[in-house]
Amino acid sequence: MTDNIYPPDHLLRKWEQLIIDEGENVDVVLYEAFQAGADQELEACCEILRGEFNYHHLVEPLRAARRPKPPSLKEQALQALDLLKVDASTHGLGFNSSAIRRALESLPD
Repeated sequence: MTDNIYPPDHLLRKWEQLIIDEGENVDVVLYEAFQAGADQELEACCEILRGEFNYHHLVEPLRAARRPKPPSLKEQALQALDLLKVDASTHGLGFNSSAIRRALESLPD
């Protein structure tokens, strides 16, 4: 593994164009660059696990831990329902959310 990770030339040109030609907010480009570097580092680590150490079975768990999938719309709706129920009961406005919960839980992920 190398000590330094450099972005490919095409990404440097893209980011430069976004800032100079299109007037993109520098923070947006920096976030994208930071994510690209993190992704490149993760891929380098996965490659070492696959090749050098023959721990290919650890690649997907590592990737899942470092790049978790965002919650599904169903999961987000169930969390929002829980929050709504707590907020309502905090203000003395409790309600029965069981039918809404059952409907959400019946939806496919």
